[in-house]
Amino acid sequence: MTADDRFPDTPAAPFPTPPETFIDGADREVTIAGYGDGPPADRETEFERLVEMYTTFDPEDRAQGIPPGREDRVRDWLEHLLIEDAVNLIAWIDASAAGHATLVPDVEEAYELAIFVHQDYQHAGIGKELIRCLLGEGARRGVERVWLTVERWNEVAISLYHAVGFETTNAESFEIEMGLRLDPSAD
Repeated sequence: MTADDRFPDTPAAPFPTPPETFIDGADREVTIAGYGDGPPADRETEFERLVEMYTTFDPEDRAQGIPPGREDRVRDWLEHLLIEDAVNLIAWIDASAAGHATLVPDVEEAYELAIFVHQDYQHAGIGKELIRCLLGEGARRGVERVWLTVERWNEVAISLYHAVGFETTNAESFEIEMGLRLDPSAD
């Protein structure tokens, strides 16, 4: 299997780009914005709100060892995600970070997707809109290939990924690998 075999031939449908504001299933106003473009006045405050989201993350919702549990590890981990070449979006409810999604470049010119919605905001449609906007922003920035891994038992996440266009590319281990192709020219 070549690296390109991990991705469907046909690009997924176009996705919205941030900023986007919507009312979630719990009747809350949610704003999805790029890192540095959200309600906090500066990146330092925005970073601290992300740290707060992750340090209060329910250990039961951690998957594949992430997000880290200790604050110092959360800070180090975020420093690796919030790099210039990555795409990072945050879902805000008022000035609280409700969710975070990222596309991080890998060595094969593809991007790995990770998404987290804080347990206080789950099951309200935030994850779906956050991932849709992340993929739209990724396409706008020229990202063509996106992949992720998900634990085989996580049926909610797998269903979400399929709903936005991901296809299973490898299901031979404990984790399922999924891929999606974006069309940067569809902007």
